[in-house]
Amino acid sequence: MKRKNNMKRGFTLVEIMIVVLIIGILMAIAVPNFVKARESSRMNSCIANLKQIDSAKEQWAMDNKKDAGATVAMTDLVGSTLYLKSSPSCPSGGTYTVNNIGTNPACSTSGHVLP
Repeated sequence: MKRKNNMKRGFTLVEIMIVVLIIGILMAIAVPNFVKARESSRMNSCIANLKQIDSAKEQWAMDNKKDAGATVAMTDLVGSTLYLKSSPSCPSGGTYTVNNIGTNPACSTSGHVLP
């Protein structure tokens, strides 16, 4: 008598659990690096915005013959015919403070400062 082998081929529960475990380990490594890279990108973008504000502020001071310590507002810098076309915004949700001539502009988000 011949017996037919009716067993279907497929993955066992142990094999599926091992694959899920490996995927979990890879995710545990990849997700924190992704979050860190995203925040680093936001910080670099914010610093670039601060450099633009500082440059516009210095140009405004030269054009208006202002010395160090003179007060400047964002409205003096932003406009289609002024030094910045639009008011920049921090990608992390912070707000910018222009500060006086001779001092660096600041962001309210911790760690976002001009070098």
